[in-house]
Order: sequence, then structure tokens, then C-alpha cells
Amino acid sequence: MSASRRDVLALALAGGAALPAVAALPPSARRGVEGQRAPDLGDGRYLNPILAGDRPDPSILKDGDDYWMTHSSFDASPGLLIWHSRDLVNWTPVGPALAKPLGTVFAVDIVKHDGRYFIYIPFMKASWSGALPSFANIYVIHAPSMHGPWSDPIDLGIGDLIDPGHAVDDDGQRYLFLSGVNRVRLAPDGLSTVGKVEKVYDGWHYPDAWITEAYSLEGPKLFRRGGWHYLVSAVGGTGGPATGHMVIAARARTLAGPWENCPHNPIVRTRSEAERWWSRGHATCVEGPGGRWHMVYHGYENGYRSLGRQTLLEPIVWGDDGWFRATGGDLSQPLPRPGGVAGPHGIAGSDDFSKPAFGTRWSFYGGGPDELSRARIERNTLTIAGKGTGPNDCAPLTQIVGDHAYEVTVECELDGDAQGGLLLFFNDRLFLGMGIDGKRMITYRGGKASYWPEPAPAVRRLLLRIVNDRQIVTFYYSVDGKSWTRHGVRSEVSGYNANTIDDLAQLRPALFASGAGRVHFRDFRYRAIA
Repeated sequence: MSASRRDVLALALAGGAALPAVAALPPSARRGVEGQRAPDLGDGRYLNPILAGDRPDPSILKDGDDYWMTHSSFDASPGLLIWHSRDLVNWTPVGPALAKPLGTVFAVDIVKHDGRYFIYIPFMKASWSGALPSFANIYVIHAPSMHGPWSDPIDLGIGDLIDPGHAVDDDGQRYLFLSGVNRVRLAPDGLSTVGKVEKVYDGWHYPDAWITEAYSLEGPKLFRRGGWHYLVSAVGGTGGPATGHMVIAARARTLAGPWENCPHNPIVRTRSEAERWWSRGHATCVEGPGGRWHMVYHGYENGYRSLGRQTLLEPIVWGDDGWFRATGGDLSQPLPRPGGVAGPHGIAGSDDFSKPAFGTRWSFYGGGPDELSRARIERNTLTIAGKGTGPNDCAPLTQIVGDHAYEVTVECELDGDAQGGLLLFFNDRLFLGMGIDGKRMITYRGGKASYWPEPAPAVRRLLLRIVNDRQIVTFYYSVDGKSWTRHGVRSEVSGYNANTIDDLAQLRPALFASGAGRVHFRDFRYRAIA
């Protein structure tokens, strides 16, 4: 189990109601691979999100004409999937930077310095992690290219702080800013610290009457422009009320301060539950193609908190006073594409298991550094060794999805004393789906085996299908793949979200294998439903 959101808020603090009616649907996006949502409308405009599904805390690096981005990967193993773009809208997966996570991965920062690439990572202590010294621990990995190879994580010796943000002062000295906002000096190679962590900024404080989750000054991201250092932070809490999370800015002539708050803070905030995007925050500012500036941040989609925090792109403009303003409104309508070269976007969910796709399409949840040793791909079959007693403790194999409606299908075959099946999985305390053990079908709802005795055949091979049609979930099963039986129970899953279970994740398809045997999976199919 990962660190809870409540625990993390305690670090960042500086000082199941019913869903409202969903706002009118925005114009339809152009459909991508397998009918998935795609942001590029093909007419010079784009529609948010630029990456659908649970892609939170985006960190983005401009490197010439290339843009690189990654996100908090939490309990995923492998983790930190790197994405590449040349237009800020269309994103192609490259591969995972973190083969063996040491703990739950929170918001990172991607950096290029003196021709080398760095990712600064907070590892949170989890039940599956090793002997991390603190509840929160800052490490760094580095590589000669964003394609790797990436080093093993290096401990920077910083405890109980999260959300690193790298910056270089006018004298060339490197620093790491942290939640709080605190700062520590880095050695010239960026692989160790010099001196103590110090408090450097108290944040901008919104009126107490505003409805937020908590103050939570976090996510410091820094950049230079026009003789100023700009510090962009998040306050208000990343979950909780829709109007909580927000983007604020400050600036200083040097990284030592003093920091001057932007006179029109907050730069971005959800002001009403009627808006399309909720809890918008944790922004990185980046100069886009043609010198046009944008912010990349995350938000929950109204009516679809179960999809997690999705990646959003908003244009900003600079005023004569040297401050920037957001110009995208509530992001419910199409916006002009920044320009640049549009590449392939997204990743297919379907898998014929002809080759590994760990860290891109698939990742284990809450597994240790050696979790991949449980999996083998051979002859178009994925075989996973059993572990634990069920979905809650077997480190299921999951994939992130971003559509409002979709179906997933897989063939499941048992080998030995195992249980296997297909789930929609939020975390180890909240999931639903079907499992078989050769004697019966086990139905899971609400994170536990339900009392429903589904009369499925007692077989060791079965095809399973789950349809999630705008939060209404239906199960199916088949012996031959031609004749399908609808499971007797349907579920409504809008409540499978962070505010219910106090964990920052999304409801996503998963394969699980528990017990002493093995489970063979074949021909996994994903299809978005228009």
C-alpha cells in the first residue's frame, strides 16, 4: 500500500458526496489508435487532455525542438514512462526510466545540465519497498540521453520532503527546491547535496473562505526569463473539493530571493463545480514551438474522477509587467495547436504478447524491484507466476486508460494451484472483476470477494471481458470466444476515486495471478467505445 494522500498533505502543509451535474460535453476529439481519445483535432486546434488517463504531476523538459515529459508513476513497476513530442500536443511513449522503483514514486523533475539528463525522484516508503531511511526520500537518476541507459537511483540524503524542482542560479550554482518551499544546494555534478535544507518561500495565501482541501504548498518548478527567476507552485491540495488545487507564481532576481508574489495569483484555479476540469494545478511552464509559452499541468475531469488526474495544456501570454497570464479559460473548448511537428500519439492497449511491453503498456502494481521476474512472454502468451492470495496482495499487472467507455477482453488459463482473472483495479483496497480457480468464478466488488455465486462453468480456461460504459461496468465470460454470457451483476464505479479511498490513482484494467501456480494470458484486446 502506498503512502496515503493524507500523509503527504501532512508533509506539505505550511500553516462521498454525490457528483454534481456534468457540464455540457465539449466538441468531440479526433479518435486515435483503437478509437482512443486523441487531442489533435487535425484542423490546427487541440482539445484537452493532451494525455488522457492517470498522468499526474507532469514534468516537462524543452531540449531544442524536442520535448520530453514524465509523470508520477506511484506504485508502478517499471515506472517513469518517458514521452516525446515536438508540438506539445501529440506524445509518443519512449520507455521507462525507472526499471526498479525503490518506493512509491511521487512528482519528479526532468533536467538537462551540461549535456547530461537527470530525473530527481521522491521515493515514498511503501509496504513493498526496501529499507528507505525516511517516509519521503529524494533520489536522482541520470543518463547520457533521454533514451537511457539510466543509472540506478542515488540517495541525496533528503528526508520528509517531496516534489523536487531543479534550478541554476546566475553564478552557475545548482539547487533543488522542495515542498514547503525549501531549498538545498547541489554539488556541481548534481548527484549529492552541499549544506542544509533551508526554508526560502512561504507561498501566496488565498482567502480562508475559499473551499480547498488544504494549503499544501508543493510542486515548485523554476525557470528563467528576462532577468527573472520564476517559481511556479501548487497550493490548495490536489484532491478534495473541485475548487481546491491551483497554480501560483512568484519571481526573484536571484534564487536567494526575496520572492515577489504575482499580483494576479492564482494563475489557474477551478472556480466552479460546473467546469469541465477540476482541481487544476501542479504546473510546469515551457516555451513551445515558435516561442509561444504554455503551462502543462493536471486536473480531474468532471464526472470522471475515476480516470485520475489527466495531463492538460494551456497557453499563457506575457504582459509588459513581466508576469504571465493563462488564456485557456476552463479548457472545455478547443485551443490553437502550438505549432511544431505532429508525431504519433498515444499507445495501443491491445497486446498479442509477442514481445514485452513492461513499463510502456503494462506495469506491476506495488511490486518489489524484482517483480518482473514473475512474468514471461513466450509463443504469444504472457505467463505470470502466482503471488499472494488474491487481487489485493498479488501485485497485479495494470495499464492506464483514458477513455470514458471501453471494453477489455483476455483469455485466462490456469496452471497448477492458481487463481487468475481480469479486473478494473484502483488499488489494493478497491477493485472489481472476475477470477477463476478451476472450481468456480470469484466475483470481486468494492475491493473484496462478493457474495454473488456466478454460475460460470468450473473450467481452467475461460475468456473474460469487462465493459466500462461511462462508469457502468458489466462483466462477460465465454468458453469458446463466440458465445458470451453476461455476468449477473452490474456495477456503477464513479466512486472508485481518490476522494473515496485516499489514494492518488485511477480505475484501470488489470490481470492478476495469485496462489502457488501460474496463469497464462493470451490475446488481450482493448477497444474504446465511442
